[in-house]
Amino acid sequence: MIVIAFDFGLKHIGVAVGENILKKGRALNKLSVHNGNPNWNNIKILLKNWQPQFLVVGLPLNMDGTKQKITKKAEKFAYLLKYKFNIIVFLHNECLSTKEARSLIFHKHGFKALQKNNIHSIAAVIILESWFNHNSLLGI
Repeated sequence: MIVIAFDFGLKHIGVAVGENILKKGRALNKLSVHNGNPNWNNIKILLKNWQPQFLVVGLPLNMDGTKQKITKKAEKFAYLLKYKFNIIVFLHNECLSTKEARSLIFHKHGFKALQKNNIHSIAAVIILESWFNHNSLLGI
């Protein structure tokens, strides 16, 4: 089963695609956000091309599980995905996913790569793989 994950941000949304058998994801191109809104047509094309069974949206929470300022916007994005495209959307705690993505890029490619790489989509891969691992007990 194909699943697409999003790392929601106010300027960019990272995107990753993966499947549940290997529980691995791969980064896709990030999406630009303008005035707090993504280009919904780009998301429609993405969903048409990949035909995922589920979507996962990273839920930005503090380390203690409390909400951040951006949490409500990520929840709204997930809600709009569900109702615009009639697809099941799961929210998954994304705590420290961007920091982990930066660390992975730095250790693999060095400091200059941090500015060139698609950190947001690598964070989406981390969110997706975490979601796969968390939900493997459910048979998803």
